[in-house]
Amino acid sequence: MILHIDMDAFFASIEQAINPRLKGKPLIVGSRADKMHTVVCAASYEAKAFGIGSGMSSTDAFKLCPQAQFIAADQSKYIWTSEQIHEMLKSYGLRLSYASIDEFRMDIADHTNPRDLAEDIRQRIYSGFNITASIGIAKNCLLAKLASKLNKPNGVAIIDDSNLADILAKTTIDKLCGVGKSTNILLRSLGLETCFSLYLKNAQFMNRHLGKFGLNLYAGLHSNENFQDEFLDGQPKSIGHSYTFPRASKNPGFIKAWIRLLSEMVATRLRQKSLESCCVHLWLNSPEKGNLAAQKTFVQATNDGYEVYLRALKIMAKIGPQTPKIRALGVTCQNLSKADYPPLLIEEKRRGDLIQAMDCINDRFGDNTVFPAVITLSRKMQ
Repeated sequence: MILHIDMDAFFASIEQAINPRLKGKPLIVGSRADKMHTVVCAASYEAKAFGIGSGMSSTDAFKLCPQAQFIAADQSKYIWTSEQIHEMLKSYGLRLSYASIDEFRMDIADHTNPRDLAEDIRQRIYSGFNITASIGIAKNCLLAKLASKLNKPNGVAIIDDSNLADILAKTTIDKLCGVGKSTNILLRSLGLETCFSLYLKNAQFMNRHLGKFGLNLYAGLHSNENFQDEFLDGQPKSIGHSYTFPRASKNPGFIKAWIRLLSEMVATRLRQKSLESCCVHLWLNSPEKGNLAAQKTFVQATNDGYEVYLRALKIMAKIGPQTPKIRALGVTCQNLSKADYPPLLIEEKRRGDLIQAMDCINDRFGDNTVFPAVITLSRKMQ
């Protein structure tokens, strides 16, 4: 069994927890400080009730809800909170992994009472961070993620053999992770509207119409999944972070800001484990073009977040001059090795000393007490 933790309106909820006057009010978290010339990074549930969602222009958002409160995104808060929740979840002694900055997975195959565990996690997150989480439990990652959405916000749902058919029959296909607009249109053209109608199709049908993605989707609906532990022989094979937007965005500044944030998160974990990487993998999910993924191996290994970001942008350039709408993205560093050798060039040494100083400050005073100015700059790229 897999337990999937999905934070509720994560960015907006953190801002409301920090500033109580924002509680209960429609809140827009923008990608830059100019409230009328930005993109919605996140919206509170009160704002979502007006139809506001991530990726929407702030101009359109304020037309829907003129009275909405506004605050510029501060990634340092969100990274710190995510990492603190991850540390708290470690205390359960179960195998654990990041699914994204605001989602986590736990292997609970040996736990005797999954619902009590989920309720305990939910209560600890609320008491410790004053924000809520929704939790789903199922036999594999795809179904567990789906279950986490059933009772949002601040709820728990379990999908098992007793209710699987009933839940899938009530759930439209577009609710499945990875099913974008184009895939949804294709499946509907084949007469498939609910997840249960998809569940009834065999693997050959899925492969014929959706290729490898179809086979992965078939496995996600049917298989009992073994938890993929990050550590196989004491050292991770790769380190990555991903994020799914509630709504697809075509704004290059918004997309690059997220690539920058994920690159910094990946690099921080590399340095914590004294590792570096010479291979960067970038994954994008587009409703228009499906999954877009590419990787590139570089001569020099790195664990510098800015360098990882620049390498990811080089990979992104392969997509073409026109950025398609993006629904989800991920940055992963592969071909890991121990960071045993100090830099030789003066500029590299200065950069290394700067990063080390930042890590020391953050270790002492809390994650992201200081962070690269380029994160702020990346939010302003429109």
